[in-house]
Amino acid sequence: MKIKYHLIKEEKNTKARLGKIETNYGTFETPMFMPVGTQATVKTLSPEELKEIHSGIILANTYHLWLRPGEDVVLHAGGLHKFMNWDGPILTDSGGFQVFSLAKPKDITEEGVKFKNIYNGNQMLLTPEKSIEIQNKLDSDIAMSFDECVGFPHTREYVEESVERTLRWAERGKKVFSNERQSLFGIVQGAEYEDLRKHCVEELVKMDFDGYSIGGTAVGEPKDLQYKQVEYSCKYLPKDKVRYLMGVGDPIDLIENVIRGVDIFDCVSPTRLARHGHFLSMHGKYNIKNACYKEDFTPIEEECDCYCCKNYTKSYIHHLIRSEETFGQRLLSIHNIRLLIRIMEDLREAIKNDTILEYRDNFIKNYYHE
Repeated sequence: MKIKYHLIKEEKNTKARLGKIETNYGTFETPMFMPVGTQATVKTLSPEELKEIHSGIILANTYHLWLRPGEDVVLHAGGLHKFMNWDGPILTDSGGFQVFSLAKPKDITEEGVKFKNIYNGNQMLLTPEKSIEIQNKLDSDIAMSFDECVGFPHTREYVEESVERTLRWAERGKKVFSNERQSLFGIVQGAEYEDLRKHCVEELVKMDFDGYSIGGTAVGEPKDLQYKQVEYSCKYLPKDKVRYLMGVGDPIDLIENVIRGVDIFDCVSPTRLARHGHFLSMHGKYNIKNACYKEDFTPIEEECDCYCCKNYTKSYIHHLIRSEETFGQRLLSIHNIRLLIRIMEDLREAIKNDTILEYRDNFIKNYYHE
């Protein structure tokens, strides 16, 4: 079935929304953070560990799964859920972010985007139709339209052209979309220009997507500009559809953008930080490699309920990370993802109680030690 979004409550002081997403694999409350499983796995973690930290939807990467193992392998395995043994919902991105991160401007044409295969050097072409075809075969619960993600800085002229191309690509992809079990989201572009964001939303809504993503953020712009881009998008998006902000995972950004009306988020940051020895907490971001943790026999965070914090000390994890042991990366990944999910749980409670601004102010005070 298509996903169904139910708006339960709007916070009285802000645009924050409490909702539920109904899927083939259960119903989950929003706002929600989605761990990223680029290669059909959240790095170093098992599906059982993801469930234990209350993960709802997870994300997989269309571009990388297209290159390896190939969408037909996943199809023959019975789809992504069976392939990776995950019985919760899955969202696949479109490959559009690789337009921003890997392709050169000359490689972007009306037809699609030319890529050099990062594994064998072959030239490949990703089109809106191909992106949808891959995602249909992957059989995720939520698929993304193929879009162009514009970096920062940029000219208004280029953003105008890019928005129109994104809209044409969205229409082309929707025409070939054929998996009745999937939902398809449109992606809002337009950089920091409210009129372009408004235009993009209005045209996407005419196409009647199952939900909408906010793209073109977290690409190097200042935080205040990111928040404006989200405001400009949410202002015109329909209230009865899911709003997904792509690639944002900083704790403060999660809070600020929930306040502006976003429902779901994803980001690689919690596991990436963990692999480099960094841990997140309600009191800031820290590096476990620092000498002060060598004989610190307390948990990463006393109030955290994750497996890492209930069983291991900073001293032990300091030793593991300094010794380049994968188990240390696993423990920090479990904690970092759980931290972001705990923030989402707190935000849902704050929306229920109409206290989200108070929560934001207290969080910032504790996080930055003001």
